[in-house]
Amino acid sequence: MVGSVVGVHSSPHSNGSVHHSNGAEDKLDELRRLLGKSEGDPLKIVGVGAGAWGSVFVALLQDAYGHFRDKVQIRIWRRPGRPVDRCTAEHLFEVINSREDVLRRLIRRCAYLKYVEGRLGDRTLYADEILRDGFCLNMIDTPLCPLKVVTNLQEAVWDADIVVNGLPSTETREVFEEIGRYWEERTRDPVIISLAKGIEAALDPVPHIITPTQMISHATGVPIENILYLGGPNIASEIYNKEYANARICGAVKWRKPLAQFLRQPHFIVWDNSDLITHEVMGGLKNVYAIGAGMVAALTNESATSKSVYFAHCTSEMIFITHLLAEEPEKLAGPLLADTYVTLLKGRNAWYGQMLAKGELSLDMGDSIKGKGTIQGVSAVDAFYELLSQSSLSVLHPEENKPVAPVELCPFLKTLYKILIKRELLTPAILQALRDETMYDPRDRIEMAQSHALYRPSLLGQP
Repeated sequence: MVGSVVGVHSSPHSNGSVHHSNGAEDKLDELRRLLGKSEGDPLKIVGVGAGAWGSVFVALLQDAYGHFRDKVQIRIWRRPGRPVDRCTAEHLFEVINSREDVLRRLIRRCAYLKYVEGRLGDRTLYADEILRDGFCLNMIDTPLCPLKVVTNLQEAVWDADIVVNGLPSTETREVFEEIGRYWEERTRDPVIISLAKGIEAALDPVPHIITPTQMISHATGVPIENILYLGGPNIASEIYNKEYANARICGAVKWRKPLAQFLRQPHFIVWDNSDLITHEVMGGLKNVYAIGAGMVAALTNESATSKSVYFAHCTSEMIFITHLLAEEPEKLAGPLLADTYVTLLKGRNAWYGQMLAKGELSLDMGDSIKGKGTIQGVSAVDAFYELLSQSSLSVLHPEENKPVAPVELCPFLKTLYKILIKRELLTPAILQALRDETMYDPRDRIEMAQSHALYRPSLLGQP
């Protein structure tokens, strides 16, 4: 089998630090029991995809549990062969030399010289190579613990007990279709935790959405009861630097409660929730509106007033859309609201909107940006617009008293579509939408959403 696995050899602990159990072993033993693991058979956890959040998530698990080597094996898969450009190699070298702990760790592992050679241009570094030393290509400024990296997908997942989907939603289907082929002869389904945010729109036989957990289930045959979504107000680098954060893991009760306990750490509190659909959809929607938030911030010189007005309108559109998809959706409050807030404030999608408005990026550069990864809000704008523009989903316009496609009641989604996808408008159009004198009170949209007249079960592929 072609591929490579590089482990951590230099220290009894994954990142060279001293670990204290704090109940970690008890939590690990309980999860092993639930998964039917026998003594001597390690629990196999694999991250699929090595973007910023996917890498941090696996690194958190490695830090917490990696030293129980007889009981758990934690690895991460990423594609091989992606070179690190000279500019990034130079910056990485600066980061290494600014952190004494990282510098000492690399010297101890006899890994420092290759970064010197990379800095001088005498050697090409690769993304999978530096990830083994704890450097995520999309998050160079935040060194992680060393990770066990596998570059062959079959080798990584074929016997995994828990798989963490750290792929963008736009790549999830393709990769898990390949994984599904490797799992055809499995006798026991794995548990899958998806971190992906975004949706696909399908129009046949009726307009409906496909969320990442549904993509995974369709691609692999794993029942949806074994697939969960985890999301929350999380900036990956801040979480790894132990900024206090919380999240929700959503799905079937059988797995969400024990996994919430297993994932919980002193600085990363994980709650459980049954509403998988609302949380996944909100995870995609927040990226849509975060791009607009970045544009508003840049175009108004960070005007707090303009940003707050935009926040009121975009959250009312999010509530409206979720009520089309669920009869009793989780309210936009607590971690759901906080996740929206932090994404509009600081996420990569907001950054992307800012850079577009400032002219430092152009749409011709695509939605995969060096040092940031995939800007998932772009594809989500396209998917939500395509879905909600279907006349078969018409709702009654509250003022004109006639049926209209749902997107007609989402002016900011429409504007973002015309800017990002159709390219009919320039970024200042977001301010024109914001300042439209005919715009009605966001509360009206929310009250309409909460009237129960909107729910369209067909949007989830239900009769």
